Amino acid sequence: MTMALTDFATCDLCDLHKGVTDGSFRVLAPVFRDYGAVRKFAGPVVTVKCHEDNTVVKQLVESDGRLQTPQGPVAQVLVVDGGGSLRRALLGGNLGAAAARNGWAGVVVDGCVRDAAELAVSQTGIRALALMPLPTERRQPGQRDLAVQIQGVWVRPGDWLYADEDGIVVMDRRA
Repeated sequence: MTMALTDFATCDLCDLHKGVTDGSFRVLAPVFRDYGAVRKFAGPVVTVKCHEDNTVVKQLVESDGRLQTPQGPVAQVLVVDGGGSLRRALLGGNLGAAAARNGWAGVVVDGCVRDAAELAVSQTGIRALALMPLPTERRQPGQRDLAVQIQGVWVRPGDWLYADEDGIVVMDRRA
């Protein structure tokens, strides 16, 4: 039996899986700050790898963020491997609003975001390393749907991500 998508605590998940060593349960480093209006979110992962160019991020958040399953639609989490760059923002107020409007459960950016006041009212979860007012440059659009390393932790398309006030965990299946 699976739990409701908001019926979890990352601390409880860590307690349940603390002995797991096969890589099916992973904890992201505690370096992400909370920028969205939704503090607790979970869902299946969609990945993007890009460096200071948010073209693919924009395409995704402007599309439907719900995965169609036999049980009905499930909001997904976009995980952006921005290489930890602190030089350009990969998500801002307009894209945060688009993510909320299009049903994304959340966006986790291993990099920067901007427009803090606008993101704070976006009805989606948004985590990133820091704020940076500079927008991206259109040079290399990036890739999607591949395994990425976020702060040294592997995250794969289809994994499940759980984020709350205590942290972010990634599992190879729904809890």
